[in-house]
Amino acid sequence: MAFIILDSFLLQEALQIGVRFSTFDHRLKQLTKKILHIKWSAAHSAYYIPYSKENQFFLFKYFNEAGCYVDYEKMKNVKKLLPRKRELKRKFASVSKTDLDQDQVIELKKFVSYLRGKRFSESTVRSYYGFLLKLVVYSEKPANSLTYRDMELFLEKVITKQGYSVSSHRQCVSALKHFSNLFEVEGIENLENLRPRKSRLLPTVLSQEEVIRILQVTKNLKHRFILALIYSSGLRIGELLAMKVAHIDVERKQICIVSGKGRKDRTVILAESMVALFYNYVNTYLPDNYLIEGKNGGEYSPSSIRAFLKKSCKYAKILKRVTPHTLRHSYATHMLEDGVDLRYIQSLLGHSRPETTMIYTHVSKKDLLRIKSPLDTAVLHLKETGYNTKNVLLSRKY
Repeated sequence: MAFIILDSFLLQEALQIGVRFSTFDHRLKQLTKKILHIKWSAAHSAYYIPYSKENQFFLFKYFNEAGCYVDYEKMKNVKKLLPRKRELKRKFASVSKTDLDQDQVIELKKFVSYLRGKRFSESTVRSYYGFLLKLVVYSEKPANSLTYRDMELFLEKVITKQGYSVSSHRQCVSALKHFSNLFEVEGIENLENLRPRKSRLLPTVLSQEEVIRILQVTKNLKHRFILALIYSSGLRIGELLAMKVAHIDVERKQICIVSGKGRKDRTVILAESMVALFYNYVNTYLPDNYLIEGKNGGEYSPSSIRAFLKKSCKYAKILKRVTPHTLRHSYATHMLEDGVDLRYIQSLLGHSRPETTMIYTHVSKKDLLRIKSPLDTAVLHLKETGYNTKNVLLSRKY
């Protein structure tokens, strides 16, 4: 029996499937040359086609049906040749101030001080600093000598090519505008032209049954309390982490959000069903300052919340991509479906503009449930007219 060996190798930085013969056979050679797009590599002394699971399966089937024994043992190590995500860290994807000279460090410190003087949140300061750090490393110029064209190329070659989201791209442009203001970069008035149009994506929303399932499978008391509080009060994750024990007013069933997004205070609802869970949590964990305490009484980690929420969704068999903000989206949508006025929802969410809250009208099923599909109408009409439906069955007896 003819013997075919499949292995893999890199050629011109692309992974290939190699086709070799245990011993030379003219018939096998002619059979191999008939394969579409197959080529010969003198360097590897083998025929080859681009690596893919489909091509691997095709070769096995092709030679097997031709009466050949196919040895693909060497293909099992193909993962070692595949580029790993950690090894694919693109240039400028991870930089630090150690990549800067002393003058550049001083200039970026001025920028950070400038942002704090404008009373931006520390989260915004960190984000803007990160973008400018990448820009300075990319341009290899002193910060005060950067031009509009340098920023344009940075957005094109780094931010876009590294796959940053549209919202991150927009935030980067904002950082560049503040930087240009500080260092009086020429062409600053044109920077707004580099800001991509804002995405109008509908938020992911869970059903009420899915929310309950998530809470039921979350066995850890602290984790369950966190998820229930985010959903029941429509909190942003940052608002939850900054919340103090004193901000909870159990008697009035209210929670005071201090310095929420945009440095605005607001009051939200403490659900009646949360009271018992609140007392259970407080008496068990005895929080002193922050309601949700991390190590040594400091702020809790947002990454920890995302991690255990992901695990709970897996246990609840929910396939949607769920984040803590998904619980907030679900809160707003469910309130709208329950008939709560949009103005009240806007106030509870802390939105500055009603247009932001209006997004939930697009995902609410309150009015959509009243609309019938034309297929339902057609089937109903056939039933009512006594039409013989044997020839138009959709599924079994229906």
